[in-house]
Amino acid sequence: MNTRVNPFANIADPPVFTTKPKGDKPVEKEVIARVAEENNFVSRQPPKPPKETRRKPRLYRTGRNRQFNLKAKNETVERFYKMADERHVRLGELLDLALDALDRAAEHKAIV
Repeated sequence: MNTRVNPFANIADPPVFTTKPKGDKPVEKEVIARVAEENNFVSRQPPKPPKETRRKPRLYRTGRNRQFNLKAKNETVERFYKMADERHVRLGELLDLALDALDRAAEHKAIV
């Protein structure tokens, strides 16, 4: 009982599988596109979104070595970058300036 049973013993010739030949297209794509354009058919392809302008990467060596991530609205992030560009400062320095201004405002409120 040490022999294995051959599962293909009853098959005389194994089946042959081949691919079907591609059929010729009766009409070329250019002709279809021209006819569609002449008859004002709308394309089913979605319109491409406008390309967003990317800002220049900011790579500076400032001694700041801690990562500080937070989630913000797109308008807030753009406003932050705009303020940094207007003042010609780096992002970390702008954050320091903003925090210092908040501290001064809190001290001023405490005095009054």
